[in-house]
This record gives sequence, C-alpha cells and structure tokens, in this order.
Amino acid sequence: MTAPAKKKILVSTTIQSPIEKVWMCWTTPEHIMKWNAAADEWHCPTATNDLRAGGRFVYHMAARDESMGFNFCGTYDVVTRPNRLKYTLDDDRKVTVNFSEEDGITTVTEEFEAEATNSLELQQTGWQAILDRFKHLVESQD
Repeated sequence: MTAPAKKKILVSTTIQSPIEKVWMCWTTPEHIMKWNAAADEWHCPTATNDLRAGGRFVYHMAARDESMGFNFCGTYDVVTRPNRLKYTLDDDRKVTVNFSEEDGITTVTEEFEAEATNSLELQQTGWQAILDRFKHLVESQD
C-alpha cells in the first residue's frame, strides 16, 4: 500500500529586478538572513547554503524575543542557476523554486508539499509572507 500523495501549495511573486540579482539574493546567506521570516517578530540569525546538488542548507529561524526557534533545512536535489532549485526538506517534503525573467522583471514561484501539522491556508500564508519580504528586500537594494 502506498502513502497518499502530499498536498502541494503554490506561492508566487513578481520582482522588478533582473534574474541574476534575484538569484543572488535568494541564495547568498547574508541576504537570506535579511528576508527569511514570515513576520517582524521573527528573524533568521544564521544561514548556511552549500548551493550544489547534494549540498545542504540550514536556516535558523527564531523569535526575536528568543522564546523559540527551529532550523529550516534540507538537501538540494537540483541546482540550475539561475532558473531552478529543487530540494528535499529534512522531513522528506519536496520543494521546487522556479525563477523566470522577462524584460528585467523576474517571477519567483515556489511549489511545496504541505506538512500535516498546520492548515494549508496557514502554510500558504506563511510561505507567501516570506516571499513578499524577499520581494521587498530585492526591490529595495540598489
């Protein structure tokens, strides 16, 4: 008997910036630490990123008041600069991130398998909030 298919959630944004800049901000630890949080009460104080197939990433997510924190981590399955990342989270969920550019405007789309603890709506809202923070960071950089 096979396990039921995991539900997939899609989030997306359009960024007024070329794909190479978007890719750099998405994959460089010093930038990841600036945008990787769903709300102002949280932050990402550390990030490591071994950007290659088989490489690992670890982003520590923490409440600013230090009341809680967790590692968001996984292993890259596919790295196709600057268009696609596929990775497997440590809880075995799959994520695909696509980057596409037209006339200097980049669209970022993430599709991820939902986890079973939180509602689909909460997960979509949280991942979209992080993506919105990413958009703001990229567009505010010179």
